[in-house]
Amino acid sequence: MHQGLIGIGAAVDPERVARSIANSSVADNIVCYTDPDTASHFSFPCQVRTADSPGEMLVSDLASGQIVAAVRGTLPASKTLSALKHAYGVQDLERIVLLESAAGKQFFLAPVGIDEGWTISQKVSLIRKGKEIAVGAGLSGTVGILSGGRLGDAGRHPAVDRSMADAELVARITGARHYEILIEDAIAECGLIIAPDGITGNLIFRTLLFAGKGASHGAPVVNIPGIFVDTSRVNPDYSNALNLAASMSFR
Repeated sequence: MHQGLIGIGAAVDPERVARSIANSSVADNIVCYTDPDTASHFSFPCQVRTADSPGEMLVSDLASGQIVAAVRGTLPASKTLSALKHAYGVQDLERIVLLESAAGKQFFLAPVGIDEGWTISQKVSLIRKGKEIAVGAGLSGTVGILSGGRLGDAGRHPAVDRSMADAELVARITGARHYEILIEDAIAECGLIIAPDGITGNLIFRTLLFAGKGASHGAPVVNIPGIFVDTSRVNPDYSNALNLAASMSFR
């Protein structure tokens, strides 16, 4: 096994992946996974491994220990994440995403999958796994729980009451802080923020990224033993995702 080797996928826009490798702090430890046609037309600034299904090869090498961490890069989500589930024997993937506000404040957010984080136990699990990653990335150890209103709003709607009650319970179980609906305060103070549910988390993510001039730096999968940082194919740069994967693998 090559100690410290980190893989990244390149299916489309190999120039963007190459720039990200060059801009990362671990450029000498990168291997790129791509298809034979792309490899024949483009010169990557790193080792290259090719396969007709490079996402499956990336996951296979991660699971077998040939690489210590992986970043999806521009590989297609469906095939790559399906291969990841199969390799690690899980039905679903739990992800927390590293976001950056327009003002440059970084924080992790979960849940971001619309089917994730709907129960107390799921939120507790995300906090216990996500806090360690946030602290390891140099962010605050404060965890903020969001809900659908202020405590003074109790009684205005049953869904709001349930949201606040759940947030209070999760905060008591984990030692996190319930920030009510005040996301602006949570962003200012927390390294990890837990949305009320996956739909809300996904809306926060998309609003910040596509309407708020923020940035996404990748989403580590936290319910598998391997280090895999999921990324969007529309992300303009993957250097921070590579740096994050490195920080997780070198601890």
